[in-house]
Amino acid sequence: MINRMTKVALGSARHLAKAPSAWALIVRDTITGLRITAHHTLLMIGIAALGALGMLYFNPQLADQVKALSPFAVPAPQVAAAPTSQPENLPTVQLKAAAQAAAPTVPEQTVPQPIQAQAKQLANSNIGDAHSLNNQQQKRVTAWIAKRYRVASDATNMLVSAAYLTAREIKLDPLLILAVVAIESRFNPFAESPVGAQGLMQVMSKVHRDKFEDHGGIKAALNPVANIKVGSLILKDYVKRGGSVEAGLKLYVGAADSESDSGYGSKVLAEYHRLKEVASGKQVPTTTTARTAQKPLDHAADDKSDALTEAGNSQSHAQPA
Repeated sequence: MINRMTKVALGSARHLAKAPSAWALIVRDTITGLRITAHHTLLMIGIAALGALGMLYFNPQLADQVKALSPFAVPAPQVAAAPTSQPENLPTVQLKAAAQAAAPTVPEQTVPQPIQAQAKQLANSNIGDAHSLNNQQQKRVTAWIAKRYRVASDATNMLVSAAYLTAREIKLDPLLILAVVAIESRFNPFAESPVGAQGLMQVMSKVHRDKFEDHGGIKAALNPVANIKVGSLILKDYVKRGGSVEAGLKLYVGAADSESDSGYGSKVLAEYHRLKEVASGKQVPTTTTARTAQKPLDHAADDKSDALTEAGNSQSHAQPA
């Protein structure tokens, strides 16, 4: 009996020794409470941050305001306002000197512009209200050529604009220029013949070296704008010397001493007639059938007369006659 009581007492003593004290319980409960509170606090902060991000996402103006309040924000550069009036006490000579100093310097020799700049300048050229009808014709011609010869619309617009601009400058029918380009190169600005004719109008750059000097030299023969200008000048000169478009085309193709130009003039005038119909608003097929290619040129006389009139009645090819 005594042993059993002793064992019970010893067990109780051990249990009391293992049981935590009151301070230990307080510390444990405090840590647990802090951990739960911190968890809840972080959860609320996360929810608030997500809400703030959502507001900034759907309200960009608010986001800009928040960025402006940041200490790391880069201040916007302040542009000094231009003076609204010149000082009254500044002498006139000094004003002129200041204006000349601020003006960009223009080199004495003009450097040829890149093809892209020329294309943009030509495409954006404003002909005026007096030429509104001509603009409509030019648009029809551009769309037809782009489809017939499978050339990009922007590139075709640049080439047709160059032809029309050159035609106005030298008093030549732009459709005749485009017809020559079509037969000579099919609107390929990098075409080159075995005899050395280059570009859209197949100009012999080595023969007409002097005509390319204003465009940067004979390397400009592959520049579409320069090639059209030089080729058109040569064509006009040959038409004037020959006395007719047909004779001028014969000179242009280099067949001045031959009895026949091997059908070159007929091809050019046939294409010229098609372009005239397109410009007038008629529906012209973009593919040439065998019947169309072999039909007599009933309109040849009218076409030659119109082209010569546009020329002001005044080289494959473009070789000197």
